[in-house]
Amino acid sequence: MAYTALYRTFRPTTFEEMVGQEHITKTLKNQIIAGRVGHAYLFNGGRGTGKTSAAKILARAINCLNPKDGEPCNECEICKAALNGSLTDIVEMDAASNNSVEDIRQIRDEVNFLPTKAKYRVYIIDEVHMLSTGAFNALLKTLEEPPEHVKFILATTEPQKLPATILSRCQRFDFKKISEENISKRLQIVCKEAGIEITEEALKIISTLAEGAMRDALSILERCMQEGEGKIDEEKVKDLVGIPKFISIHNITKAIINYNPEEALQAIDDVLKEGKDLSNFLWEIIKYVRDILVYKTSKNASIYSKEEITQIEELAEKVEKDRLLSIICELSNLENDMKWSTQKTILFQVGILKLCNGETSHSSIDNSEITNLKNKISALENKIDQIGQGAMRISNGIDGKTNYQANVANQNVANQNFASQSETSMPNKSTASQGKAEAKSITESNKAGTQKATGNGVKAWPSIVENLKQEGKIMLYTNLINSQAVELNDMTVGISFPRGLTPFGKTILEKNENKTELEKRVSMEFGKPMRIKYIEEGAKAQANENQMQEKNQIETFAQDLDLPFNIIEG
Repeated sequence: MAYTALYRTFRPTTFEEMVGQEHITKTLKNQIIAGRVGHAYLFNGGRGTGKTSAAKILARAINCLNPKDGEPCNECEICKAALNGSLTDIVEMDAASNNSVEDIRQIRDEVNFLPTKAKYRVYIIDEVHMLSTGAFNALLKTLEEPPEHVKFILATTEPQKLPATILSRCQRFDFKKISEENISKRLQIVCKEAGIEITEEALKIISTLAEGAMRDALSILERCMQEGEGKIDEEKVKDLVGIPKFISIHNITKAIINYNPEEALQAIDDVLKEGKDLSNFLWEIIKYVRDILVYKTSKNASIYSKEEITQIEELAEKVEKDRLLSIICELSNLENDMKWSTQKTILFQVGILKLCNGETSHSSIDNSEITNLKNKISALENKIDQIGQGAMRISNGIDGKTNYQANVANQNVANQNFASQSETSMPNKSTASQGKAEAKSITESNKAGTQKATGNGVKAWPSIVENLKQEGKIMLYTNLINSQAVELNDMTVGISFPRGLTPFGKTILEKNENKTELEKRVSMEFGKPMRIKYIEEGAKAQANENQMQEKNQIETFAQDLDLPFNIIEG
């Protein structure tokens, strides 16, 4: 007797045997019981989710001589003929290889004939999205108004490729991916009936690898079963599908998190010696990092053993969620690059080393160097405070000078009024009042000009910079410690550097990931998307020049009125 694949041997024969699609099977059974079966159905869903199986069960159920609660009995003449493939009234057609207009015209001609044995002639068209435009047009009229004895069941994985005229003529049912729990339960039943010994861990891995497709799960199980005698365990499954050992995946992920390139290279060499595929290895790393992120968020790691969960917990405590997300994004980009590269090994090694090199240069700093760096940072912070206090004294000096000018002008007016009450004293009073108004005007214009040149300061900027130090982002922190932030407009924040910016510091700050990080933090403070702009020394020099011009204007005005003038420099 010829061997039959597991997924064909254990194909569901009733709606009850189908797993994970209860929302569909219940509706179909109710339609059959009520005698309200439609003339055209569209079954849509991913591979291996039960579309073809459901179509065959439905075709038998509506033709069964002894249906039970909407289920085919599988014992009558019609059901047995349908099961062994001898019933000509149920026609299965693969649209991938029969997609021409002539193939559909043949169906259109056949529908006029009555079924030979069954009540209905049923056409099951699989992969219907592969039909040509002409074939769809030829099917339209028949699909909309078929004879009473004809039913159509269309199946596809890509419903978006079907014309709207076809979709509107069918009852659409969307098949979901089958959960890992349901796949595992079904596999247990299959293994029991087939006499296959398998461990719980192996079932979990197969259920995960199937990615919601029962047919894929049965195919993996069949490969493991044909490897020889003995129980199927976790290691056998991983070897057959090319998954690297857990220890290799854990070691390289640990090396990335700990910024240890030597350990990462050693783990890569071990995998290469085992002959594992790098694309599979990279995908497993991505999933492992994702699982660490999930565990850090929800403490859920059901597919791992207790020992493995302990190792995952150790890594989760060492790394932040943002870093895990960044690692996943970088590894995903590396996966895309490797697809088009002829040097996958080199590209893989370089990509992993880049992830390990984030702060490698800081790992070799000894305690004394760290202490010196902290002292320099404290000195810089004190210097910034002194600069701020000096700026306050300058501001207070200018405001005091302006008040003094106004008081002198008022005193002159009072003296002139007291000396003479005649009309001849009015010009002096007018001149003094005009001087007071001009002083007030110049003061207001100076304040407006200063605001225009510097913008509104971002109050939260010092705390943003301080948070970078607390989170260990030392490279960013050391280059921003002497910076100032001002709001240039409602969409942009400018970052200036009073002490200048070195070429190396500019390179660090211009990196996309660093600039994006700063923009994200600034946007959170403003509550809306904001961009950042690094202000060069030229802009600072222009602001200083504007300030000098304003100072000269005040000095000239004071000299014209013969007023005392003094500014306290901070």
